[in-house]
Amino acid sequence: MNISELFQRGEFVVSAEVGPPKGTNIDHLVEEAKTYLTGVTAVNVTDNQSSVMRLGSLATCKVLKDEGLTPIYQLTCRDRNRIALQSDLLSAAMLGIENLLLLTGDHTKMGDHPQAKPVFDLDSVSLIHTVKLLESGRDLGGNELVGEPPKFAKGAVVSPCSDSVDAQLAKMERKVMAGADYFQTQAVYEPEKFIKFMEKAKQFGKPVQLGIVIPKSVGMARFMNANVAGVHVPDSMIEELKADKEKTKAGITGIEIAARIIKECKPYCQGVHIMALGWESKIPDLLKLAEI
Repeated sequence: MNISELFQRGEFVVSAEVGPPKGTNIDHLVEEAKTYLTGVTAVNVTDNQSSVMRLGSLATCKVLKDEGLTPIYQLTCRDRNRIALQSDLLSAAMLGIENLLLLTGDHTKMGDHPQAKPVFDLDSVSLIHTVKLLESGRDLGGNELVGEPPKFAKGAVVSPCSDSVDAQLAKMERKVMAGADYFQTQAVYEPEKFIKFMEKAKQFGKPVQLGIVIPKSVGMARFMNANVAGVHVPDSMIEELKADKEKTKAGITGIEIAARIIKECKPYCQGVHIMALGWESKIPDLLKLAEI
């Protein structure tokens, strides 16, 4: 299922993110996905998220597809040069994986192998351009592909609540010009900023999925404020998480906050992307409370 076609039909597209394990046994991941993610349109599989070595996104996408789910293959530029990136993209097409999320990727210094050499031969914009070129039947070297060229839904990322809105709009425009079909946003906790951003971003005519991270605790909120660019959890939400520790620990407060953000922003976006970070079991309740 190519999710671009769903956007074109005006469907509200819901996706959720999963992270492959640090090993080869993914039975638990598959079981959780089949249990808790049947209500979402597609499952986004992270690519060595935060530069932590894990099972590959492409292999995990193939397993999820075989289990009847629709995967989104997340691909970063950090670990591969242009040859490897193009090869993996062709592999994805051969395996019937049609949906992509194309990222530059976190630096290796952030992860569990800080001594690893980062590649960054391409960045997210040039990677989107590369996919567009492959779809035309040629590679980055100008060589013709054999047979039918691949066709993907090309996703990109934007941070609508960044301090520099104009810079984010400029990045978004470059990605649109390179060939991006849709966008997923960084986590949003300030609906008013998101709405203002979307009023300006609608000029590009591309569907945008609201990014949601369920806030688990006060500590998590403060960590994101200190360490995640483009994300700010307001003091009022932190106080809400403080108010009833048992309710917060059970995930109820985080779900209420996330559902409230979705309901407020839903008229201004074309979908939601949920980053549950281990709380996949909470997603059905979140979607119900958000009236999706």
